[in-house]
Amino acid sequence: MSDDALSFFRDHFDLDDRALTRTLDTTLEREVDFADLFFEYTTQDSVSLEEGIVKSGDRHLRQGVGVRAQVGERQGYAHSDEVTVESLDLAASTARAISRTSGGVHSVAPSGTGRPIHDLYPVETPPTEVPVERKTALLLEMDAYARQLDSQVQQVMASVVSQYRHVMLVSSDGRLSADVQPLVRLNVQVVAADPSGTRREVGYQGMGGRFELERLLQPAAWKPLVEEAVRLAKLNLEAQPCPAGTLDVVLGPGWPGVLIHEAIGHGLEGDFNRKKTSAFSGRIGERVASDGVTIVDDGTLEQRRGSLNSDDEGTPTQRTVLIENGILRGYLQDRLNARLMGVEPTGNGRRESYAHLPMPRMTNTFMLAGDDDPADILRSVKRGLYAVSFGGGQVDITSGKFVFTANEAYKIEDGRIGAPVKGATLIGNGPDVLTRVSRIGNDLELDQGVGTCGKDGQSVPVGVGMPTIRIDELTVGGTEG
Repeated sequence: MSDDALSFFRDHFDLDDRALTRTLDTTLEREVDFADLFFEYTTQDSVSLEEGIVKSGDRHLRQGVGVRAQVGERQGYAHSDEVTVESLDLAASTARAISRTSGGVHSVAPSGTGRPIHDLYPVETPPTEVPVERKTALLLEMDAYARQLDSQVQQVMASVVSQYRHVMLVSSDGRLSADVQPLVRLNVQVVAADPSGTRREVGYQGMGGRFELERLLQPAAWKPLVEEAVRLAKLNLEAQPCPAGTLDVVLGPGWPGVLIHEAIGHGLEGDFNRKKTSAFSGRIGERVASDGVTIVDDGTLEQRRGSLNSDDEGTPTQRTVLIENGILRGYLQDRLNARLMGVEPTGNGRRESYAHLPMPRMTNTFMLAGDDDPADILRSVKRGLYAVSFGGGQVDITSGKFVFTANEAYKIEDGRIGAPVKGATLIGNGPDVLTRVSRIGNDLELDQGVGTCGKDGQSVPVGVGMPTIRIDELTVGGTEG
């Protein structure tokens, strides 16, 4: 795929190595330490259904180049949606002017094939080339199937999104990296009403990843999604107000790992720790979690939504152990923060597009499995909350405080799963909650490929996961009077 990407950019934009080297040399004038060029050509389309009809469809193209110049901690960045020799020179001069001062280097001509060490998501047919008729037919089938499953289904909303992204990076130290990245996602949301029609509730499901769109078009993939969305909508119709107080909480496997991502993962990104604004700053080698808690970030998992052959700075992705048996081992690094902290980059330099600077971001972040039987974990709780899935949440990186809303949760009564509850929120502190993990299940699951992470106005696809775990004495906000 990388060979195809290199050929694509060189042919599509009529670029050669001399033009790239000249742009880097222009950027490095006036004593700039480092420079790189990031090229992107992305095609994306989406089709959505509502009220039994296909209501919208769009297809758009994003192309451009970003030029970065670094001087010490400072970064100058300029971008253009025109990829020509003239626009490259202008962007290079602008980036240089923003960042100028300090030392100075000269560029090294880019060399090599640009082939990454991974090949995590080969596809034969780009998902954006699948005929739109097949996508609309899928959505209509999903709508009909949901209504067929239960008469309480009042509304179905579904969408399919396809993306095909070409990227290439050339840097002043001679690195050349290129990749072609497919990404697909299928979503379904169901609204169900009680017999009186006075109460309505929603159920949502989705799946996706870096693989052929054909996989999502198969009934074996989309029917379970629709069935689960209908089940959740009906379940919410039966849900009771959630009790509030300090409770033992059991988190189910898979998507609840979003709590790990938000409450802990962001606090382990290199920029926050270099600036000492994270609750985890300066704590490498210290105990920050219960024994048995191991958290990793792994960008090398095949076909996963958060995976990349190399990050958006050309660094190969890797498996990074962040916390090992409760001990903090490291942070997630892009090239700038790694250099300033005197460590190696971890392949976590990510950007939303050519119009954005890269920064340390997660890929697929999850807690490893333990030895406990999930059923035994539930039986160990006399009175508590079993949270299976989460919606939104808020986190303060500096303090580690978080608030998360559960969109599927149940009471635990005498070690058994009880009635479903609505309005459950988990309130705590990331570093503190890690020390309250008392049981870790043997059932690690990753999410179904729907995660999107926001940071400093940029969004990138990510993955999360975890096994069933028990957290002792966590504050639960509820609606029960």
